[in-house]
Amino acid sequence: MKPGHGEVLIAEGDVDIPQDESRLVAEFRRQLDAGLWAAVPLAQEDGRREAVMVRAFEQIPRDAERVIFFPRAAGG
Repeated sequence: MKPGHGEVLIAEGDVDIPQDESRLVAEFRRQLDAGLWAAVPLAQEDGRREAVMVRAFEQIPRDAERVIFFPRAAGG
């Protein structure tokens, strides 16, 4: 995370610890229920920033360092 770049830590934990995993799943669901989208950043060697969208906690790779939540685009 880069301080001053609008990133906020919502939750952290270890998915291999059952209590942490259930808390992370609940927080993931809470963010989606609030209308946010979720994406997992992909490692890039050329400096480009890419991410893959996820709609379920099970879609998050076990080795992911973070999930980014962001609002849906407004308009219509």
